[in-house]
Amino acid sequence: MYKNNRILALIPARSGSKGLPGKNLRLLGGKPLIVWSVEAGLRSQHIDSVMVTTDSEEIARVSKKAGASVPFLRPARLASDDSPTFEAVAHALEYCKRHLGKIYDYIVLLEPTSPLRERGDIDRMIEKLVDNIKKYDAIISVGEVREHPSLLKRIRGGKLQPFCRGLKATSRRQDNAPAYFPFGVAYIVRTSVLLREKTFYPRRKTFYLIQRHQNYEIDDLCDFLCVETILKHREKKR
Repeated sequence: MYKNNRILALIPARSGSKGLPGKNLRLLGGKPLIVWSVEAGLRSQHIDSVMVTTDSEEIARVSKKAGASVPFLRPARLASDDSPTFEAVAHALEYCKRHLGKIYDYIVLLEPTSPLRERGDIDRMIEKLVDNIKKYDAIISVGEVREHPSLLKRIRGGKLQPFCRGLKATSRRQDNAPAYFPFGVAYIVRTSVLLREKTFYPRRKTFYLIQRHQNYEIDDLCDFLCVETILKHREKKR
């Protein structure tokens, strides 16, 4: 809890994954990928409960062992490749309200594909958002990207064309205004606003800037190997 606000960390973890099959249970640094997000939520000083929403009994078992709450298995209709994350979150909130008698003021979405969280990231995001309640309803973690939009290309009819025609292409990264991508360290939003606007990108939102080494989301084997290397390097430095 932070300033009398009840806060739920919700971790969405489907069993299906085409890019990297079984990724949520794949061992990373000696423990299943899903566990990194569970532990990050449990370390928070402000989060009241850490819950996993999954359609997999094995993911549920591993998550419970790590300390998360898994009070239900997600219905198959909410666990397909094209199922929006919002619908899974809304389902979890309704379950909490109807079956557990719990209502939360804020939702912290922790994607298991973004395990490179630093201590304090989540709590600093919560504090920035709640402390600015009159201005913002959500906060999103973003990282500066190296592949600037002005340099991106598209292929049409065998020809290479600018992807963003309105942007002047430059050869030096420093000549461009910084561009940012929403990496999934955390998405935090007021529950009432989430349910009303049906998005983690509501009209009133702010940002939390993450470090360069956190700019990864594990969607395939290449991503996994990069994150694994970063973790090994970080352990050596310690």
